[in-house]
This record gives sequence, structure tokens and C-alpha cells, in this order.
Amino acid sequence: MSNTWTPVQTALAAIQNLVSPITDTESIDLFSALDRVLAESVFASINVPGFDNSAMDGYAVRAVEANTRMPLQVVGNAYAGHTFVGELPAASCVRIMTGAQLPTGTDAVIMQEQVERTDEQIICQTDLQVGDNVRLCGSDIKQGTTILTAGQRLTPVHLGLLASIGIAHVKVVRKLKVALFSNGDELIQPGQSLPSSSHLYDSNRFVLNGMLQRLNVEIHDLGRIPDNPKALEDVFKQAMQSADVVISSAGVSVGDADFTKDVMSKLGHIEFWKIAMKPGKPFAFGKLGSSWFCGLPGNPVAAVVTMNQIVQPMLRNLAGEQCSAVTTFTAEASCVINKRPGRTDFQRGYFEQKEGKLFARPVGSQSSALLTSVARANCFIILEQDRDSVSAGESVTIQPFDRFMI
Repeated sequence: MSNTWTPVQTALAAIQNLVSPITDTESIDLFSALDRVLAESVFASINVPGFDNSAMDGYAVRAVEANTRMPLQVVGNAYAGHTFVGELPAASCVRIMTGAQLPTGTDAVIMQEQVERTDEQIICQTDLQVGDNVRLCGSDIKQGTTILTAGQRLTPVHLGLLASIGIAHVKVVRKLKVALFSNGDELIQPGQSLPSSSHLYDSNRFVLNGMLQRLNVEIHDLGRIPDNPKALEDVFKQAMQSADVVISSAGVSVGDADFTKDVMSKLGHIEFWKIAMKPGKPFAFGKLGSSWFCGLPGNPVAAVVTMNQIVQPMLRNLAGEQCSAVTTFTAEASCVINKRPGRTDFQRGYFEQKEGKLFARPVGSQSSALLTSVARANCFIILEQDRDSVSAGESVTIQPFDRFMI
């Protein structure tokens, strides 16, 4: 383990190389599958739609007959789930509702607003092409095609796709088990009175718990652990027995009461424990038995940033999710942005579009202790490790907050 600061991209690459996705799977019903990671690709066993059907309410016709403007006799009705049965005589049509199967012999649908109807006859008032207002069999999904691939995190639309081909149960990767605790004598559970002016409420555990919920993991909340080596060792031993990942908040800096490094050296090992990022330099990553360990900084914003930039990508990889590249954009700095070279800076910012251009500015104080800067922001302004302060009008990279952040 080196005492030098690990660049952010180096840390991410190291974690990517070290962590292998879990392989345990389970079959669950669709109603329970939202935000789970698909364990195997899914292929369509049927066409969707399974038959040619009407895209709107109107009349099913032969286009060539309708275009003559001859009167067409209405000989029946077709409703969704109730097909018109029989041969269609010449110079006739069928009243049809949206989703109903196209009657045999018809090849187009006239919108009901585009006909003149008298008693049981209609006259087409527009020019039709074969296939107008018809949804063809297999036009959405063709039998045998790949619908979803292994590693996708299932969205509400994915669940609808699976249901549309008749699938009621799906094989997913089992949920990750994540143990979470905060470290510090000064921390008090919300809802209790602060014993003194030197105490503060534990906000980190709640924001981190929320970020973990967005990943749909199984959370083991171990509460607050005091600044005591024995207590810390005990909770590590407890967590490493059942969790895939152990996440702590605070205790990984270099203060006299930061015991994590020593306890980790006894029970496991640390791969790196300082990252060249701001906020978030005191971040530890290593192994506790068969569990992975992520030691987050104690300052709330630093904990949020390292959780979002380092831990969440690792958890998604561990869960078997095939993640796409992080979405970033180039924006113009709308004011001076202060920075010193040496660390990649994730400033909390606000971006907006004006006259076709993106503009970004930092939001409030960039202190790593102030969560309000995150609450008021909608993006990270990412300033490269070697970059100095930014002048107004310079280009900067922004990363809009995603669903795992807000």
C-alpha cells in the first residue's frame, strides 16, 4: 500500500480489475424485478403484435376499393379481442376499433373522421395506401430476436417488454449485501437531543443509505460505532461474515482517533487509502476476508462524492450490471471557478441552457462539510487533476446528476 495519492481513474481501473461480479442468481416474478440486474439474455418466443391490427378507430377496407370513392357496405364489427369472422364481400368494409385484428381480405384502415357515413354505408374522403393505420404482425418485436441482454438493470419499460412476450418470471443476479455504519464519538442519531455543542447529528448514514437503496441492494445498517479500536474490530468481524461489501463513513483520515487503517491491517488489507480527488481524499479500499471494504470520508459532501464516483460504479460492477459510460457534457463556465492543481475536483454546480449553449457555475460554498451545496446542485463540474482555476468563458466538463444521485 502506497502513501501517495491515487489518481481517480487509476483507482477506478484498479477496482474494476480487482472486483469480479457475483454469479449467484434467482428467479423472481416481474412485480419484484424492478431495478434488479438481469442474469441471462431474453429472446422473444412470439411476435408482438401477434397479428395485423388497427392503429386507430375507423373502418377496415381494401385500399383500392376505398380510393374509388364508391360506397362501401359496413358488414360487421371488429373489437380488440373479438375478431370479425368470415370473408369480406366486394365493395364492403368492417367497423374496427383500435387494437382489433385486421379482418381477412382488408389491407388498410380509414380513420372514422375521414369517412362520410350514411346508414350502413361509408364513402372514403381521403387517399389511402396499403398498410395505412395498420400495425403489422411483429412490427414491435419479432419472434427470435434478443429483447434484453444479461447485465441490464431492469426498468419499468423492460418489465413491460417482458410481459408483452408472456414472461412472468425472470432470472436475476441476487441482491448485493452491503453493511453500512458511521464511525465517531461525536455522532448522534436524529431524533435524540444533542448532549453538547461538540456533538452533531449523523447525516452520512442516511444519505448513503438512500444512495444504496437506489441500487436495490440488501442493506445491513450497523448504526454508529464509537472511536474505539475494539468496537471497530468487532463491527468489522460482524460485517465481514455476511456482507459482500462493508462501507464505513469517517475514521479513514490520519487523526489520532482514526483507527480504521490499523484494524484493517489486522483483519484484511487496504489496496489504497488516499485518492487525488476533492472532496474525498481520505478514501480507503481493500478486502476484509471475502468482503470488499470501502472507507468513506467523514465530511458529508466528501462521503457523497466518493460514494457516487467510486463506490456506486464498483457496486454496479459487482452486481453484474453492464454499465454504459458516464454521461458528460462540455459547458461554458459562467463565472470564475477556483481550483488548485493536484487533485481532480468535483465541484457541485448548476448548469442550464441558454440560446443553445450550456453554462455552468459552482453552487454555494464548496466546503466538503456542507450538504446544502449538493442539495442545490444539478451536476458535478469536473476539473482535471492538473488544472488550475477556470476563468469565465472557459470550457468545463459537467456530469449531470443521475437517478443514483438525486
